[in-house]
Amino acid sequence: MNRNLKTGVIAAGAASIGVLLLFATVHGQMGMMHGRGMMGMSYVRHHYFMRHGVDRRYASKVNPLRPTAENLAEGKALYDQRCALCHGAKGLGNGPAAKGLNPPPADIAALAGMPMATDGYLYWTIAEGGVPLGTPMPPFKDTLKEDQIWKIILYIREL
Repeated sequence: MNRNLKTGVIAAGAASIGVLLLFATVHGQMGMMHGRGMMGMSYVRHHYFMRHGVDRRYASKVNPLRPTAENLAEGKALYDQRCALCHGAKGLGNGPAAKGLNPPPADIAALAGMPMATDGYLYWTIAEGGVPLGTPMPPFKDTLKEDQIWKIILYIREL
């Protein structure tokens, strides 16, 4: 085999391996789209948010409550009662009921510090739950009062 032909075959083989590696990487990342991604955030909610934003009924909401010791204690109690089973005691998405949920619960401790996690975003997330996304998170708008949702938000920002 002449030298130029040999070099061409080797280069084609290397390029094929590169394409296979790229495909495997992209496929692996796409497979994670139903799970948790960067910083444990739910890709499902993030993808929905990137396409649609926050429901306009919630987008401009601002928490009227201050993070006083009393509000934080009430927020923790509500969180422990309503959220910790799935999201975990520290908000890492690893609560006892998280196993087997698809997508898995978000790491809300990390999410709460991200720029997209405005008061409106967090309120929308708790109020509507997974209904707009088709995920197992229940909506809390009919079972929690507005100030209770705000107290939970105060608490998860402290996680």
